[in-house]
Amino acid sequence: MKNVGGNIKSLRNFMRKDAGVSGDGQRIEQLGWLLFLKILDASDRELELLKDDFVSVVPEPLRWASWAADKEGMTGDALQKFIDQDLFPTLRNLDLSTGNQRARIVREIFEGTNNYMKNGTIIRQVLNSLNEIDFENSEDRHLFGDIYETILQELQSAGAYGEFYTPRALTEFMTEMVNPQLGEKVLDPACGTGGFLTCAINHLRSQGIDQVKDLETLEQTIRGMEFKPLPFMLAVTNLFLHEIEVPNIEYTDSLNREYTSITEADRVDVILANPPFGASVTDGVQDNFPLSYRTTESADLFLLLMVRYLRDRGRAAIVLPDGSLTGDGVKARIRQHLLESCNLHTIVRLPNSVFQPYASVATNLLFFTKGKRTEDIWYWEHRLPDGVKAYSKTKPIVKGEFQSLRDWWGRREEGEQAWRVSFADLEKNGFNLDVKNPHVMEVERGYSSVELLGMLHDSLKASDELLNFVMDRVHHG
Repeated sequence: MKNVGGNIKSLRNFMRKDAGVSGDGQRIEQLGWLLFLKILDASDRELELLKDDFVSVVPEPLRWASWAADKEGMTGDALQKFIDQDLFPTLRNLDLSTGNQRARIVREIFEGTNNYMKNGTIIRQVLNSLNEIDFENSEDRHLFGDIYETILQELQSAGAYGEFYTPRALTEFMTEMVNPQLGEKVLDPACGTGGFLTCAINHLRSQGIDQVKDLETLEQTIRGMEFKPLPFMLAVTNLFLHEIEVPNIEYTDSLNREYTSITEADRVDVILANPPFGASVTDGVQDNFPLSYRTTESADLFLLLMVRYLRDRGRAAIVLPDGSLTGDGVKARIRQHLLESCNLHTIVRLPNSVFQPYASVATNLLFFTKGKRTEDIWYWEHRLPDGVKAYSKTKPIVKGEFQSLRDWWGRREEGEQAWRVSFADLEKNGFNLDVKNPHVMEVERGYSSVELLGMLHDSLKASDELLNFVMDRVHHG
């Protein structure tokens, strides 16, 4: 692959010329299903070489090589008609009677995906540009894995789609600290585009997996859930890029399950997640939870759900907004349940610009282990690098910034960025976890000229009253 960045840029430029594609979200969805089919075809070809009995779930005329690979192939109205009248209808109705999981994945993806492009000639230009990437070449695939991450990163500035992407610096650091091991069940119940799942895969592979049975174990134990079509498709494609034969991702709303139906057989060893926050759940979902915990705030229900999914001694690292750390009523009861069911040993407080431009709310990384109640919570304040006023699209958070936190992690002591709070103190304050750094003075507040004049008036008035009091005492001995 020659110029990967230039290749992706040309794809964008082609799509912008098509009147049917409107905005970043549609462009990413359009590129998503094309990439999915191309990567699926490359994966099918590899499996055909490795397994004598392997048969692609995509009918031969609809495989990438049959209609998209030839640069002199179908174009114009014929290509447009083929996609809208043959490709999509067939893939949306694939036979699932044999229980083939790849068929299920393909069907679910195309049931929730659309072809927005209306110009078959421009579609051909996009196809030819995509064909410059050889996914059967390991170097090309590795290079494209990094490019795919940048495509996913664009979701952060694509309006509401931003909730489905977590910066890689966070996913890598959280995975490293939780340290999943081969054979442990890993779950992300709100997996978005699959960032935590791929980090877990990379982490496990770095431990030296080379046996076929180890690869099978890896595939079976890394699991995600996602209920929106675009991130589901992007997550599946992400796992294909990481050489997972059958991505273990369920197209489902993980909140839409009876809370008490989650039993020991469903439980997992590790949870890595960034659940959606600031959104209300769909009608009736809260009824799946015990009466005392019912709320329409998605982040709070996900917190409850994740505690339920963890087995005894299971470990979790999750992202939560400040709003989930405070509040009374149901919110306080959910936090109390967390602290009494798990050892919430660490909260990392992040600057409020980590998820910009999608969201500017302050967020936190929570690390906990199920089984023993919390005795103390250690807090760590993550600060912006010197000279950086806020994170942005061009200056995102990077993994190297966590080095001081890594160094502190194993030898904890209080300091300028670290402090500890006891369970007793938290209980006294209604299990409010929004505890500010006691080692930092309050930031000086700026006042308007009207406020300053008012304060000066009050001060002079108080001075006059004090002077009158003193003079009165002097006169009366």
